[in-house]
Amino acid sequence: MRWSRYYIPTLKEAPADAEVVSHKLLVRAGMIRKLTSGIYTWLPLGLRTLEKAKAIVRREMNAAGALETLLPMVQPGELWEESGRWKKYGKELLRFKDRHDRDYCLGPTHEEVMTDLLRGEVKSYRQLPLNLYQIQTKYRDEVRPRFGLMRGREFLMKDAYSFDVDDEGANKSYAAMKDAYHKIFSSMGLDFRPVEADSGAIGGNYSHEFMVLAETGEDAITACTNWPACTWAANVERAPIKTEFVQDETPCPAMEEMDTPEKHSIEELCEFLGVTADKLIKTLLFMADGKAVAVLLRGDRELNEIKLAHLIDADDIQFATPEQVQAMTGAAVGFAGPAGLQGVEKIYADKELMAGNDWIAGANKTDKHVRHLSLIRDVALPIEYADLRNAVAGDPCPECGQPLEIKRGIEVGHIFKLGTKYSEALRATFLDENGKERIIVMGCYGIGVSRVVAACIEQNFDENGIKFPPQLAPYDAQIVCLDPKDKDVASKSDCIEAFLEGMGLECLYDDREERPGVKFKDADLIGLPVQITVGGKGLKNGVIEVKNRRTGEKSTIDADKFEMIFPSWYDSVLESWKR
Repeated sequence: MRWSRYYIPTLKEAPADAEVVSHKLLVRAGMIRKLTSGIYTWLPLGLRTLEKAKAIVRREMNAAGALETLLPMVQPGELWEESGRWKKYGKELLRFKDRHDRDYCLGPTHEEVMTDLLRGEVKSYRQLPLNLYQIQTKYRDEVRPRFGLMRGREFLMKDAYSFDVDDEGANKSYAAMKDAYHKIFSSMGLDFRPVEADSGAIGGNYSHEFMVLAETGEDAITACTNWPACTWAANVERAPIKTEFVQDETPCPAMEEMDTPEKHSIEELCEFLGVTADKLIKTLLFMADGKAVAVLLRGDRELNEIKLAHLIDADDIQFATPEQVQAMTGAAVGFAGPAGLQGVEKIYADKELMAGNDWIAGANKTDKHVRHLSLIRDVALPIEYADLRNAVAGDPCPECGQPLEIKRGIEVGHIFKLGTKYSEALRATFLDENGKERIIVMGCYGIGVSRVVAACIEQNFDENGIKFPPQLAPYDAQIVCLDPKDKDVASKSDCIEAFLEGMGLECLYDDREERPGVKFKDADLIGLPVQITVGGKGLKNGVIEVKNRRTGEKSTIDADKFEMIFPSWYDSVLESWKR
């Protein structure tokens, strides 16, 4: 493809509303353009990458035995009423009425529609299992669309739905999809981790998110450092602390009060006392379903509210108000401690606190703390120890015991075991081998295809632009013809184009009459894996310059031996992308 006949409107500067790297570079590289808030047009170059992502997804889904369909984007409200999500889903569901005053919505997901498709059609266990998928435009009416393709209102998604006769079959379908997702993201050349996750608004009782690792990622995940030998990873809020602690019964000096004027925070107290935060206990006070709750953590740890909610079986957990703190401690906020608390029946403490018996904590008096606090000696209330904190780097992997690391990730896929949540609500049933009616067991499997493109760039870029992995690059190579008016330069460029196409490579041929500097900047900006520069000076010296965009390494190849040498050099570029 000749650049002069293509539409690649590159920009020197990113738009003012572009916050993240992928948004800036996709716009600057002439791959997308904003139509309105959260809605983008795909330009020819960007569309090629999107189509490559779709092709990989389609190939692996088909190989896993899933069958492609295409469902309507517009969905009747009555289906969502049946499932109970019409009111529950919230304002992100874009609702509207037709001319007959009937309710409809733009589909953010298709559980209801796919379940409706099968109910009444699938009548016997002999028709199961089934796995149907589509690659379809979705719409979520985000209150604050941001980050370009990362959190838009309209997006392209692959969603699949499995239907089985029982849990055993559903587990097999789930495992098959998890394996397919590994193949999909590996085939895209991405560094990713599957992580245990919460199911959120989709529902279900078990799920994994697939996270593309990137320093700019929105989510913190814990992952085993022993990858890929150990594949364990989880969202920080799902990571269990498997270390077991024995109660420290070392004798502790008598507890004593000390003045700590206006030292409300852990940081202020550490600086004032000249100690580290791991010597402190922080006491957190909550109202959980209207009941006062006290939680203890080491001063350098963060509470995992999901673990707390599960432990105390509470739906609504809120920090206590200053007035409630005053009632429980007799002091202002910032001076709570476990000794002498009022209005709570039990204290919940992170099990790590069992490893110590000499702590600094609040004195339940304004501007005062205590030192030499022993939880087993000085606290009258019963204490229940449990895993209540967020995991940190260095904690042992719950699978293999090797150290964990904390990484940032971007969610690009999510798979769920739905159970009978939707099939029961919509009465999707079948007759088993005994003629008994049973509920179909379902799974749901999503990939944000357009989000994959953005995540790929968040993982692969430098100060000059994008570094596309070969599997997702819009073209395999870029020929930079420095002087199209020079017959020798143009002729050699044409010959190289023909040779590369003979190798099966797709080429973008920059034949514009532009300054070399402009061409080099644009080449780095759009980030094709290989750059081949043909210029008059190089030809006089008998060489062609080649560049590996990922490493930035430049080499020269004898112009007369280009066809002999280039294939092995190109193989080395592909090798540099292996993870």
